[in-house]
Amino acid sequence: MKPGVALGCALLLAAFGAAGPAPAEPSSETVPLTLPDVVARARAHSARLAQLADLEAAAAAGVRGARAARWPSVDVSASYARNSDVPELTLVSPGPPPTRQTVFPNIPHTYRARAGLNLPLYAGGRISAGITSAQQLRDAAARDREGGEADLVLETTRAYWSLVAARESARVLAEAIVSYEAHLTEARNRLDFGLAARNEVLLVQVERERAELSRLEAANRARVANADLVRLAGLPPGAQVEPTEPLAAPPPPDAEIDSLVETALSGRPEIAAMRARIAAAASSVQVARSAGRPQLGFSAGYDYARPNARILPLRDEWNDTWSLGVSLSVTAFDGGRTAAAVAQARAQADAQRHQLEDLAGRIRLEVTGRALDLETARAQVGVAVRALAAAKESVQVLGDRYRQGVSPSFELLDAETRALTAGLDLTLATTQLRVAMASLDRAVGP
Repeated sequence: MKPGVALGCALLLAAFGAAGPAPAEPSSETVPLTLPDVVARARAHSARLAQLADLEAAAAAGVRGARAARWPSVDVSASYARNSDVPELTLVSPGPPPTRQTVFPNIPHTYRARAGLNLPLYAGGRISAGITSAQQLRDAAARDREGGEADLVLETTRAYWSLVAARESARVLAEAIVSYEAHLTEARNRLDFGLAARNEVLLVQVERERAELSRLEAANRARVANADLVRLAGLPPGAQVEPTEPLAAPPPPDAEIDSLVETALSGRPEIAAMRARIAAAASSVQVARSAGRPQLGFSAGYDYARPNARILPLRDEWNDTWSLGVSLSVTAFDGGRTAAAVAQARAQADAQRHQLEDLAGRIRLEVTGRALDLETARAQVGVAVRALAAAKESVQVLGDRYRQGVSPSFELLDAETRALTAGLDLTLATTQLRVAMASLDRAVGP
């Protein structure tokens, strides 16, 4: 087979995916995976998602802690003390006969057991506002986890298609090198018979070396992308991922840019998380304000002691006592601490509202940019398809002219080089289209 025909066949297979993704390099373990498989593995092995899940669990525990403030708290304690010996205080009452009464006996050993209960009856709205704030922070943590998962999906998708593109490019370049080798052999034979000049051989050698350098770069990119996928998917070191997803242009989205922007503003987890944090900050204002309001509480206690200090005269014996009480406290003056805390909480809430406005503008710009990038990438694929068709036609025409002896070899070589470049451009454009679609999906959100 002539070198031009061989190269044209190789490029045809590369452009339209007839040969499918390139086989993985030999290794101890080859793992064929589709894109959904890799994404599922990445979700299961992501340390970042595990961290966000832990933060969400911590926020949920904060909700339980805030709700527990409504319930009474019960304290149980026990103590023992060894006191030094002291002189006993004994009173003698007059009268016949006089009586002696020990008022303060020498009791060196004291024992006490106590159970106490405290229940807030009114806290100025602190408890309910604290519960609301904790719930909003829990919701924000959940949205953070969703955003982290979306980022992971985009990162995994980029790595997957980078691996597909790099291996496909390496395969096409390897087949092109074989074609260049045949072309170089033919050029050397023509030189030996005096039918070609030395510069023709040199031109083929240079193009062959350029193709080899490009193949080496593509192989290195494939190794890096494979290592990235191995890391994301939690595969053992040295594993080789074999992508099985076909490299084809995805269908265009049906919605217009304005509709995509509205979907993003209503559904992006970052927006929902920021709104939840704003609500939590507003509740924090109520928590800070509650410090200046009356605090009403109920308490109860039960003591079992030996001796019991509430029973006189003291006796070295076990006795129990109990108590019930209601307390009301109002902070008359705190030096402005409550007002400062309220102002601080309100300023933080206002800052987060401004941050939400800025985030909404950034998301609007991001969605618009990603949608336009997708349009550009789709147009690039169309241009690359037409360029490849023209390059293949040029190779066929110049190949026929070259075999008929009416066209110099360097023209055929240039046509083959342009066809190789067009095939690689189509692979790159299709990959960029896939990545652009994934980026738009991430920008729009679920």
